[in-house]
Amino acid sequence: MTVATAVAVPDVEIVSYGHLHGPSPEGLHIDLDLRRHFRDPHRVSPQMREMTGRDLAVSRLVLDTPGIPELLRATALQVLAFRAGPSAGPVRVGVSCAGGKHRAAAVALALPGHIRAAHQGEDDLVVTVAHRDIDRPVVHR
Repeated sequence: MTVATAVAVPDVEIVSYGHLHGPSPEGLHIDLDLRRHFRDPHRVSPQMREMTGRDLAVSRLVLDTPGIPELLRATALQVLAFRAGPSAGPVRVGVSCAGGKHRAAAVALALPGHIRAAHQGEDDLVVTVAHRDIDRPVVHR
């Protein structure tokens, strides 16, 4: 006898990626491109070059960048606005930078907490985060 396990369909799917590794993922409802407005952490601190947005030092630097806290809050509200619409299905959010290792990854990891905080609903939101390019080598330009 086979026992089937139910897999929750996410309400919100977040994917981080880098433009230098290929085109944007398909089907995004919201796409945050951080390349031009927010500095690359490894350009600020070269020792962060091989680190990722999963590392506390990178995450702190990115999330403390002026404008990022406001962007996270505004994006959370935008996600909830899409979810309030009459069409069913998950909301897909892309977060991108040049390589997908630093800025995009750190913001993508922080976004679920902001969405849940803004939601304040009684039902539990299922939010997933995937990183398309975080484990790829740093692109030398």
